[in-house]
Amino acid sequence: MTYTKPYLIGEIGINHNGDLGIAKKLIKNAKNAGFDSVKFQKRTIDLVYDKKTLDTPRESPWGKSTREQKFGLEFEKKEYDEINKYCKQIGIDWFASAWDTNSLEFLKNYNLKFNKIASAMIIDLKFLDQVAKQNKHTFISTGMSSKIDIDNAVEIFRKNDCSFELMHCVSTYPMKVEDANLVTINQLKKEYNCNVGYSGHENGVAVSLAAVMMGITSLERHITLDRTMYGSDQAASLEQSGMQDLCISINKILLSLGKPSMGKIIDDEKPIAKKLRAHIKV
Repeated sequence: MTYTKPYLIGEIGINHNGDLGIAKKLIKNAKNAGFDSVKFQKRTIDLVYDKKTLDTPRESPWGKSTREQKFGLEFEKKEYDEINKYCKQIGIDWFASAWDTNSLEFLKNYNLKFNKIASAMIIDLKFLDQVAKQNKHTFISTGMSSKIDIDNAVEIFRKNDCSFELMHCVSTYPMKVEDANLVTINQLKKEYNCNVGYSGHENGVAVSLAAVMMGITSLERHITLDRTMYGSDQAASLEQSGMQDLCISINKILLSLGKPSMGKIIDDEKPIAKKLRAHIKV
């Protein structure tokens, strides 16, 4: 198996809580930690949620209804123009997972390298076809998905000759370690003959590091300024120290793998061998 550093994605999602200042801090933190990109989520609220759901009472910093909460969390063109400018300024990629066709169209305003299929969207075959027709490399999360769901997604992207990679994912927040089933990564590689990444929602970095040892090509983790902040994704996110720990540990793991050296004594071992074996007559 060949091991290379996976493409690291800091999933900001809606952890910015509708605050552009928080979004910029998260972008900067991801860059400083060593991530390759940050990702957001884009929704047209009245298309993704029905009126009954939006009218449901819900206490939040933005009001007393689900509608107020959802709109409070949603960035529009003004914010994304600034995000696009800031990411270019500091030198980090950004992209977003669209949750509806209007949002997919909206993201055309920006020259983004990637698309992302959120686990929730993998069953929407018409939407997948629209994404695949853009011919951008697409990360496809497989949380909450049956094999038929994955089969259909792969077929659509191959039919459209659109580059993609699957991302093993378990859609619980936070995910229990015993639910990770990382061996699925190799199963996906074998079944679909494609690159496979990992999108994790667990606490800490141990499971993500284990996924690196499965030869993943991409790694996505939710990121936050503070895991106690308001929001459903915050608890399953990495704070700045966790982000740094993840990146440093990945680099150490890859450095430690080295090359096959059975039977070879490295130079730094030779004086130690001479000292510790001085009493042995060969």
